[in-house]
Amino acid sequence: MINGKRIAVVMPAYNAAKTLEMTVRELPDVVDIKILVDDSSKDQTAALSRSLGVQTFIHDANYGYGRNQQTCYREALAAGADIVVMVHPDYQYTPSLVPAMAGMVASGVYDMVLASRILGAGALKGGMPLYKYVANRLLTAFQNLFLGIKLSEYHTGFRAFSKELLQTLPLLENSDDFVFDNQMIAQAAMFGFKIGEISCPTKYFKEASSINFKRSVQYGLGVMATTVGFVAHKLGIVRMPRFGATGRKVTQQYYSETKQGM
Repeated sequence: MINGKRIAVVMPAYNAAKTLEMTVRELPDVVDIKILVDDSSKDQTAALSRSLGVQTFIHDANYGYGRNQQTCYREALAAGADIVVMVHPDYQYTPSLVPAMAGMVASGVYDMVLASRILGAGALKGGMPLYKYVANRLLTAFQNLFLGIKLSEYHTGFRAFSKELLQTLPLLENSDDFVFDNQMIAQAAMFGFKIGEISCPTKYFKEASSINFKRSVQYGLGVMATTVGFVAHKLGIVRMPRFGATGRKVTQQYYSETKQGM
């Protein structure tokens, strides 16, 4: 808890058994709620999560990273979280930064905080492939130009959010795939939420999850489509539920494919 606000860490997981325990063991004491959503893993992710005392939810099929996050945020809000920090259980990002990120949200200065691999020049040192680094910089420059905000990167998977942001954004209108992350930032910009950043080291190793070249290209195209949609909606050329106040929110409906186990 920070400033009287309950902190939840959510972990969207798929085949994360090899790195989950390292991640959970490093979570700091300020975390009040620990939630893992297993997207129908083929390994022992869910069983290990339960053994570590983490509140565990299991999808009955592999629905995708974006859908996993929707369940994460819904369950965190239902558990009474005021601030939600998404931590990937693959140990690519250090959980020790959770208090700093949650504190930035708890201060009331920011509604969303991104842990940037680019600030501090840690991405390449941590092993980020050169083609991903170049694509990251180009896509970030493109989005900074059209979204009206200035970030060092849009593509980190380590993020903190206020309860108000998660209750407001129409997250159910987003993709079930990896571009969900990017769509969420564009939504936050559209709705006028304040976004901050913190420098974060990263590690690329065999067990850390990472999308391949083909999926990276698909993600890049999705980022550009998200940006075009943002601009078109803002100019009134087309009305998109993803960027509208009436779009579907995570607090409005519950997926039948999730079940809880402890």
